[in-house]
Amino acid sequence: MNKIREQKITFFQSLLPVAFLFLLIIYGLILRPVFLKQEALPLEIVFLSASIFAVTQLRFLGFAWEEIQTSIIQKLTKALPTLFILFAIGLIIGSWIVCGTIPMLVYYGIKIINIRYIYVLAFLVPVIFSTVTGTSWGSIGTIGVVVMGIALTVNAHLGITAGAIIGGAYFGDKMSPLSDTTNIAALAVEVKLYDHIHSMMFTTFPSAIIAISSFFVMGFIFPAENLSGTTEQVEVTLNSIASMFSFSWLLLIPPVIILYGSVRKKPTIPVLLTSTVTAVILAFIFQNFRFSDVIQVIYKGFDTKMAFWVINVPENINQLFNRGGLYELSEPIIISILVFLYIGTIDKINAMTTIVERIFRFAKKRSTVIVTSLLSSAITNAMTSNQYATSFVVGDAFISKYDRLKIPRKVLSRSLEDYGTMIESLVPWTTTSVFIVATLGISYAEYWHWQILSLTNIIVAPVLALAGIGCFYHKKKTKNE
Repeated sequence: MNKIREQKITFFQSLLPVAFLFLLIIYGLILRPVFLKQEALPLEIVFLSASIFAVTQLRFLGFAWEEIQTSIIQKLTKALPTLFILFAIGLIIGSWIVCGTIPMLVYYGIKIINIRYIYVLAFLVPVIFSTVTGTSWGSIGTIGVVVMGIALTVNAHLGITAGAIIGGAYFGDKMSPLSDTTNIAALAVEVKLYDHIHSMMFTTFPSAIIAISSFFVMGFIFPAENLSGTTEQVEVTLNSIASMFSFSWLLLIPPVIILYGSVRKKPTIPVLLTSTVTAVILAFIFQNFRFSDVIQVIYKGFDTKMAFWVINVPENINQLFNRGGLYELSEPIIISILVFLYIGTIDKINAMTTIVERIFRFAKKRSTVIVTSLLSSAITNAMTSNQYATSFVVGDAFISKYDRLKIPRKVLSRSLEDYGTMIESLVPWTTTSVFIVATLGISYAEYWHWQILSLTNIIVAPVLALAGIGCFYHKKKTKNE
């Protein structure tokens, strides 16, 4: 594209493809499910339609398909390493289940629950589960249900218990290198995964400390009444896991490899694959699964039916363990590709940069830009009910402004999650809130004000931005930071 044609791109022309996307989002993800009581449009269809519209517009503006295609390929090329990581995460999850690592952590995680500290443990146990599995929903839908069952039996405060479970699940999800949303946020703004996780510690850790302290105090204000109580569900769950898998401390080697790679900042993909291979070897040594079953786990995930010697496996065990494999994260991978198809197209006319510069031209200071990106993440997530879309749309919109003001991009990736991922459970119409209400059997009104982690994080994130704490202004910038 020559300079003359570049100058002909107006603000309205830049706004048009973005406005079309948001109209699709409002209609497909808000009006249809909330007001029209119809099924929401798949996010893949939303971005595919927006991409077709954007490509058509650029063709009318005089751009050749080869130019548009080159722009898309450049975006996808930068995304490939993270897309490979998403494939590897599926391998990790499946291999850790079949070797017994995740089942062992689940087993002993349940056993350490002490009713005297029910609210603190309701927070900490999901932290472990979502960290090692990379899924907040999986943690809430499995161990969260177990903890709620215990709380119900011992007459603990169900709202506080639910708030603790949700907060713990999301804390672990944010800190997990296996989390899809964590990887997507890093991918969206081209930041190294572990740099992104390190950046999130500045807001998430203080919020977690405040949440844990609050839940500890709540244990004295709203104590459980039946300290000797237990549930039949817990016993059934423990017996099923124990009969399905054999345990050994050597099964901790796969997560130790991940931890070592994280601390030493080793290349992510080789670390994940090393952990996977180690887990497969341990599966052959310690578990009774057939060779063909282990291969199938790597291919399409674990299935409790592979443990043919166990009869009547509880549904919560199926929900937790029937997952993993090469195709585990195929949906976020496909969504990512389609989002980059759209973003690569509108990048040809610098659409997002032009819009942000016009709308947020009042934001001259670094702190104002960070706070603005936080609010944009919150609005986009509330509108789309999808963190993938939030990360890509908001991330692409603010990258140039962050770079111009020399704000490290890992602050942007953190902001995408601080006011994106973390507010999902606080917005009543999101799919996350609907899932929580259906899974934990508690109303939104009962739990939202006890979701102390996210409520605290909402305050901590902008305060640190305004104070310049954890913003890495004075640190020498390295590539992809």
